[in-house]
Amino acid sequence: MTTEAETEPARDRGDSSAGLARERILEAAGELFAEYGYDATPTSRIAENARVPKGLIHYYFKRKEDILVALVERLPEQRVRCEEVVVRGDLIGSLRALVGELDRRLRSSLPLSHLLWREADTHEAVRSALTQRFQLIVEQTRRVIEGALPGGSPGDIDTASVLLARAINHDHSTARLRATGVELDREIRLIARALGAGRTAEEQ
Repeated sequence: MTTEAETEPARDRGDSSAGLARERILEAAGELFAEYGYDATPTSRIAENARVPKGLIHYYFKRKEDILVALVERLPEQRVRCEEVVVRGDLIGSLRALVGELDRRLRSSLPLSHLLWREADTHEAVRSALTQRFQLIVEQTRRVIEGALPGGSPGDIDTASVLLARAINHDHSTARLRATGVELDREIRLIARALGAGRTAEEQ
């Protein structure tokens, strides 16, 4: 029988020990969900692979779905400093830099990204968490466009930001990052032309 001491991380052992147990649970869950699927993975299997008592999983995560939501937090940070990618007057180059940086960060977690987008179809909480990440991409894209192309039409910039963010999300959700060349180059050039910046950027 699992005792309370086994299921609840003891304060005497320190927060670091409790944090490591939670990380092991998430690591094991991510691997098992990716290999066998969410529905086919019982929490007992997660506990076994994480080498923790099953009760400890329920201590950290009240519902199994909460594990999926917590896995979203393990995706790479998406907040890119605009000053690191924006080149004033070069919209194509600026958007290439933004997409390249986002893709670079994602390369270390492609299986996890693909898993979460797959499960988002049937789990509202996961879908909501991923939607928040999408909105961050939209906002960052808008800031990059405004920085590279000052004085543009706000409505056109908003539309372009959503379109490119959707293209980025599609590549990330299907775990597809091109091995060579500039990611989403065709989409970036199309957006630049629509905003009246394509010809100038291509001539530079």
